[in-house]
Amino acid sequence: MSQISESNSQIDLGVILFNLGGPETLADVRPFLYNLFSDPDIIQIKNNLLRRTVAWLIAATRQGKSRGLYRQIGGGSPLRRITESQAEALGERLAARGCPARVFVGMRCWRPTIDEAAEKIAMLPLKRLVVLPLFPQFSVTTTGSCFNYFRAVAQRRGLSSRMEISYVKSWYSQPRYLDAMADSICEAQSRFSDKTPGNIQLLYSAHSIPARYVDQGDPYLAQTQETVALINEQLGGSFPWTLAFQSKVGPVKWLGPATNDVIAQLGRQGIANVLAIPVSFVSDHIETLQEIDVLYRDLAREAGIREFHRAPALNVNPKFIESLADITLSTIEGAPHH
Repeated sequence: MSQISESNSQIDLGVILFNLGGPETLADVRPFLYNLFSDPDIIQIKNNLLRRTVAWLIAATRQGKSRGLYRQIGGGSPLRRITESQAEALGERLAARGCPARVFVGMRCWRPTIDEAAEKIAMLPLKRLVVLPLFPQFSVTTTGSCFNYFRAVAQRRGLSSRMEISYVKSWYSQPRYLDAMADSICEAQSRFSDKTPGNIQLLYSAHSIPARYVDQGDPYLAQTQETVALINEQLGGSFPWTLAFQSKVGPVKWLGPATNDVIAQLGRQGIANVLAIPVSFVSDHIETLQEIDVLYRDLAREAGIREFHRAPALNVNPKFIESLADITLSTIEGAPHH
């Protein structure tokens, strides 16, 4: 929760930031994987017992490999710490802009849980709650899952009848968010020996989802493509670019092309400089710190790419925090988001 004085009873606005969460220690890996894969919006098996059995099997078989990956980034995910810092920073910005709020964190698959956040919210005399997922683009596997779970919790605790609850579905075209992304790319550009934009290949890497979700109407792919187009517009169209997808799990067809395949292709094309941009992630976690920074960097070296860098995740970037404040304030005012 943001560090706004608990004694200030005049604060009647709450904001809850959603994320999936991540294991903080190696011992957390297996239960985290079970929570992730038992989510009915991620593993769409209607039979609860069967879905939980599948989740148990996945967690049991993947825990060893996953622990090895988390060891490479210090033994756990920094996502909780980063998200709580984002919540604190958002609370400070809202207060500075004349709209004090209590900001909570709710993780769908780890701690602090959505239930724990709802328990804190229920103890306060809030009149308005803004539900703000830290996923710029909507997918049923992320924002949809968090919304479905929170709605059930809010109904059970009577929050829906006590306060006005506003759900921010997506914010992939929010201007300050796009500015922050463009700034991150320009910052990373300075690390290359050859800083000429035309000689730096931008590799936007988004988290993949099963392709059938898109076939069923999930807007994630279209919104991700729009985000990339808008960022490129911010950059003046001066960089060559491509969009790829990472973090595929299991044998079903996922959105492609896969980031690792694209890296190999760029190497075959003789591309010397590649800048990876985590386009669907706003915080550092296993996908940025290990998958991009370790695995893909090694693949790039093997592919003959001379320089491979990653644009910094937004984390507590002031412009990004300002964008979250913009989203919160415009939600209160009833403005739509995209």
